[in-house]
Amino acid sequence: MKKYITELIGAFFLVLTIGMSVTNNDPMGPLAIGFGLSALVYMGGHISGAHYNPAVTLGFLLAGGVQRKDVAPYLAAQVVGSFLASTCVYFISGQTFAPIPNPEYQLHYVLLSEFLFTFLLMLVILNVAMSQRTRGNAYYGIAIGLTVTAGIVAVGDMSGAVFNPAVALGPIIIDVMVNSGPVSSMWIYILAPVSGAVAAVPIFRAQETERSDDSG
Repeated sequence: MKKYITELIGAFFLVLTIGMSVTNNDPMGPLAIGFGLSALVYMGGHISGAHYNPAVTLGFLLAGGVQRKDVAPYLAAQVVGSFLASTCVYFISGQTFAPIPNPEYQLHYVLLSEFLFTFLLMLVILNVAMSQRTRGNAYYGIAIGLTVTAGIVAVGDMSGAVFNPAVALGPIIIDVMVNSGPVSSMWIYILAPVSGAVAAVPIFRAQETERSDDSG
């Protein structure tokens, strides 16, 4: 149970940080989100693996980094944490913050940006958390947080820089409840991150195989 509670808490504070940064229109938002995620990874990494992201959980499942019985509770905890955080953001700020793609960009650019940076995020996570050569390192949280910060700065204006289905689902649900907002973009923030995370797994396995061959 402590793993699931940790995933809920981590997703809650990740989405709370994102929501308050967005509703405050804080120019330091990317740094707050990246550093906040780093801290949350250190908080929960030794307990749950600090996924806080359904796409990451599915990537870990394919890579052998999480047990099948934990997948559904992890996903539920992440989405519930996001929903509770989105509710708090609305209570505090009076605003919703559902992500939407920038209409100035065509859909395939939005999908590609979400796919590529989730792919990068998953690849970084696997290499700093599961690789035999780096396991037990002290920098894994910083590497993950900086990757998210880079993604936000690079494509935030294009896609919203979500890279995490839970980060989209909670705010979209609250926006629908409060403003009767649209759900037409929800599939983008599920399909692209999940596809990106899944695509990173065989690359990680190839990297690990090559490392094993080199060491032999």
